Amino acid sequence: MPALVLLGAQWGDEGKGKATDLLGGSVDYVVRYQGGNNAGHTVVVGDQKYALHLLPSGILTPECTPVIGNGVVVDPAVLLSELSGLNERGVDTSKLLISGNAHLITPYHTTVDKVTERFLGSRKIGTTGRGIGPTYADKINRVGIRVQDLYDESILTQKVEAALDFKNQILAKLYNRRAIDSAKIVEELLGFADQLKPFVADTTLILNNAIDDGKVVLFEGGQGTLLDVDHGTYPFVTSSNPTAGGACTGAGVGPTKISRVIGILKAYTTRVGAGPFPTELFDEDGEALRRIGGERGVTTGRDRRCGWFDAVIARYATRVNGLTDFFLTKLDVLTGWEQIPVCVAYEIDGKRVEELPYSQSDFHHAKPVYEYLPGWTEDISKAKTFADLPKNAQAYVKALEEMSGAPISAIGVGPGRTETIEINSFI
Repeated sequence: MPALVLLGAQWGDEGKGKATDLLGGSVDYVVRYQGGNNAGHTVVVGDQKYALHLLPSGILTPECTPVIGNGVVVDPAVLLSELSGLNERGVDTSKLLISGNAHLITPYHTTVDKVTERFLGSRKIGTTGRGIGPTYADKINRVGIRVQDLYDESILTQKVEAALDFKNQILAKLYNRRAIDSAKIVEELLGFADQLKPFVADTTLILNNAIDDGKVVLFEGGQGTLLDVDHGTYPFVTSSNPTAGGACTGAGVGPTKISRVIGILKAYTTRVGAGPFPTELFDEDGEALRRIGGERGVTTGRDRRCGWFDAVIARYATRVNGLTDFFLTKLDVLTGWEQIPVCVAYEIDGKRVEELPYSQSDFHHAKPVYEYLPGWTEDISKAKTFADLPKNAQAYVKALEEMSGAPISAIGVGPGRTETIEINSFI
């Protein structure tokens, strides 16, 4: 069963785009199964850098069919703009498939997102303001707009009017904002229908048939494990399930068809937005990681918070995702430190804790317990095999593997497509 899930094992931004792109030549389908344009991947091909927000990374591999699954929320204007930008750079996007059951982000979703976040003030979650949360809320409340609704004007009009009946009351009476004209929203959404129609398909049927036919299907998560709405650092999370189980619901493929689950781990830790972060650094080391690692969000443009590797989080990701392998990225960023701290446990109320606490309060008060591993100064960006790495870099990787609970099967030693050491094949 050649179906693989590839997901972030921390708070996102681990380098999933590069990992997906590397597998692209061996993969027939790459599927985004959750999230929206609040996620972002940077992929470097030769001297070209591509910033992808909504599209699967497989869009850059001609042999691969990229798929936006039913679990994704789609801003049609953003999607068409991203497609146009790639077409202008000579990338063929004609093979893209979009689930007719994916929900649409509308202008009223982004409006609600932004005014709500401003209203929360110091209690804000740190959302991207792109309407992701309100769109998922409408989906769960059964007042959402799906891609397929663009092709039935009567249904679309009814759904938009029903959604705005309540939202306009909130906007006007609570936030002192002007009511939104439902007719204008309908007109705007219908304007996208013809452009999107060539891509719309029954993706669940296509993907299941592909797996049954022996095709290789890669399910690509956005964000990361600790941003999962059920298993992350709630409420500082996204509004969907980036964990492995989300691939099944977000693409319509049963769990018995998944053969491998690969977690992407950065050699240190970062996160964007508010929320607890036990190993976060506020000193020169944190600034150095940010500068050397180029730690700025692809989608948000915000500087990422940086800290040392957290083995407690890695173990948790292994457990909740059933990880079979890790892809360790950005090992090269750690070159030059004499010693590298690794968080092996937390101290909470004077007690040592080696598993992620289920209590939000405990996690907020967790203090990292560090072990110190010897660093290296040699340039590792040209390493092609594990043996090419300096001994201390090898020891660092082996220590992380032992602490994290799953084998490290690939190591990123630079941003380029070829700057990767493959220890065990994923396919």
